[in-house]
Amino acid sequence: MSCSSDDDTPEVINEEEVITTMNVTLTNGSQVITLQSQDLDGDGPNDPVLTVSGNLAANTTYSGVIELLNETESPAEDVTEEVADENTDHQFFFITGGSAIASTSYSDTDDDGKPLGIDFSLVTGSAGTASLTITLIHQPDKDASGVSDGDITNAGGETDFTATYAITVE
Repeated sequence: MSCSSDDDTPEVINEEEVITTMNVTLTNGSQVITLQSQDLDGDGPNDPVLTVSGNLAANTTYSGVIELLNETESPAEDVTEEVADENTDHQFFFITGGSAIASTSYSDTDDDGKPLGIDFSLVTGSAGTASLTITLIHQPDKDASGVSDGDITNAGGETDFTATYAITVE
């Protein structure tokens, strides 16, 4: 019995990442604010613990950086590196509620020049409260309508991680 050269090679399955913690660092030159979502039991019964280290300044531009960790490993695995390596298969989306956050924008791109979102900008508006939802989508359709502008509506794919933070702007 001989092996043929036309045997199908099995497709490599790129499994979704295990992410227990999202750390978001927002800086404006003089102020550093951290947002954290930590869910050490994953899909277990406990809700994620969300923390925001302080209030944002009104009418200010912040540079944002996202760090993703798998803290079920010891030491914790930096999943951000995997997302950066597989950048064409990932995109962060930023959804704001309330007028205290005026806008968000992408500061980085994937290997095809499409938005990624590990690095981003956030611009605050007037004083008030707002929500900021950050969602990481695995294998989004980056060519779908609005997706490259940060609209999650047509992105498809699978949610790797999502967190909604309550933000106060003063």
